[in-house]
Amino acid sequence: MNSAYDLSLGISIVVAVLLGLGIGILLQKLSGSVWGLGVGVFWGVAAAILNIYKAYKRTQKSLEDLANDPKYSYHKQEDSSFNKP
Repeated sequence: MNSAYDLSLGISIVVAVLLGLGIGILLQKLSGSVWGLGVGVFWGVAAAILNIYKAYKRTQKSLEDLANDPKYSYHKQEDSSFNKP
């Protein structure tokens, strides 16, 4: 399941940048100025960064849930025989 998230993250980054590039080219053709391409690329990169942030938060929540699971908790057992001088 994790590898599916990783694959979808990679694909979503590429798609976000390509969509931003396409929107930028469209803006450049419609307005006739060069700033349209820059705006589109900026939007695409911003969307890719947002996707990375969302994946980070999803992974962080998953790890916190795992850390709070009693099945995986570690309880140190104190053995009094090791503490004697």
